[in-house]
Amino acid sequence: MALQFDLAVACEHLAAADPVMADLVQRMPPMHISAREQDSTFAALLRAISGQQLSVKAAATIHGRLLDLFAARRPTPSALLEFSDEALRGVGLSRNKVAAVQDLAAKYIDGTVPALNEFGEMDDEEIVQRLIQVRGIGRWTAEMLLIFQLGRPDILPVDDLGVQRGYKVAYHQPDLPKPKALAHTGRVWAPYRSVAAWYLWRRAGDAVPMR
Repeated sequence: MALQFDLAVACEHLAAADPVMADLVQRMPPMHISAREQDSTFAALLRAISGQQLSVKAAATIHGRLLDLFAARRPTPSALLEFSDEALRGVGLSRNKVAAVQDLAAKYIDGTVPALNEFGEMDDEEIVQRLIQVRGIGRWTAEMLLIFQLGRPDILPVDDLGVQRGYKVAYHQPDLPKPKALAHTGRVWAPYRSVAAWYLWRRAGDAVPMR
């Protein structure tokens, strides 16, 4: 799925709106952010849940083992619900994650979690509210999907520690910003807050999530 905006226009807007962002845009390597290709919303969220609270390497290993359970390594919710708890635990999922991926599968089947072709008519907050009904999926995970799977331009994950650290460094603040304060400050970056978040992740020296 392609980005839903022009990166060059977004960077120009940020540079014009905020001198600190202008400095980040000028000094940092050109952005190479792109929307991740996924077979389905289910596949994207399955990957996100299986990798929660793990290092990048461990998350990739467990996700790979999980995919090996599926025919042709293509995950579907109906197939997942046929696996026993023991089979899912056997690839490295905790009990809580087993319950979460099973809930994801059930809610994808019943329509709570939209399919990719349904997102076009939905606004950002509507998508968040649908996704957080799934066990184990909070606002942060929903926001990462909006940025990296759906290519939405105006998402600012104010609870993300990397974004907070990047803001602290870039804006020479003594402390990490509170989420509400960061949201208030970030209004000037609209309608390209997703791109601002990318620059803050990079300024913090963090790997960009879900890449």
